[in-house]
Amino acid sequence: LPQSSAEVELSPRAPMPGLVRQIWVKAGEQVEKGQPLAVMEAMKLQMTLSAGAAASVEAILVKEGDIIAEGSELVRLKEIQ
Repeated sequence: LPQSSAEVELSPRAPMPGLVRQIWVKAGEQVEKGQPLAVMEAMKLQMTLSAGAAASVEAILVKEGDIIAEGSELVRLKEIQ
């Protein structure tokens, strides 16, 4: 199913292919806008992916050490109503 643009912006996606270094949240956790969720490494750079809005963590879709493709969703968030 296609996601709404709001959902795409809410849940971080990998900006390029890389390696998942750290996951900093757990399913069910509440996060604030801008809160770091995960760190990935690509081309020797570490990138922190953050929440797009206050939300609850619906699912963790990757594990530390996973190699992921560009555009991969790492953490699925559900906006708090």
